Amino acid sequence: MRKPEQELAEIKSMMERSTRFLSLSGLAGILAGIYAFAGAGIAWYWIYFPDTEFGTESEPISSDELQVNLLAVALLVLLLAIGSAYLLSQNKSQRKAEKFWSSASKRFLLALFIPVLAGGLFSIALIHENTYQLLAPTTLIFYGLGLINASHFTLGEIRNLGVGQLVLGIFAAFFPDFGLICWALGFGVLHVIYGSMMYYRYDR
Repeated sequence: MRKPEQELAEIKSMMERSTRFLSLSGLAGILAGIYAFAGAGIAWYWIYFPDTEFGTESEPISSDELQVNLLAVALLVLLLAIGSAYLLSQNKSQRKAEKFWSSASKRFLLALFIPVLAGGLFSIALIHENTYQLLAPTTLIFYGLGLINASHFTLGEIRNLGVGQLVLGIFAAFFPDFGLICWALGFGVLHVIYGSMMYYRYDR
């Protein structure tokens, strides 16, 4: 005969699965961080290296060719990160016999992508106005807000990742010369750290 504590634990687990999207893959977070770090490295090379000291641009970002190249790298990083997250999270849900497309996953995606989409549109406006120094803080801040918002519908640890992105974004807004470094730390390093923690805690 099962103890009342066991039954309560099972009921709590069932309720959590029905209200929270628990199939996020830690490995996807690690890969997203690697993609972002590689993209930041490429952008750094194109903008700063090897002719100038840190903090001065070797080529104006207003250059049409450089804009196109940077945008292509950013889109590639985004597509790789989204694709990896989708495939690995779906695989995790299948291994755990959980439904991937559920009301919980839809609430999670909606909570995440409304701020992210707003940040993307605002970034386009910044590019249109040639205000490139605010691109890094804008993407970090809106992404951080999206993660904090979405943390109500998934693993609670994602909130800490969002707070980290938000702090880096605010710092980059006040010190735009460090924007690319903050972007690499937020989308690269923090994702790897978060993904590693989630992998060892939930995925193994």
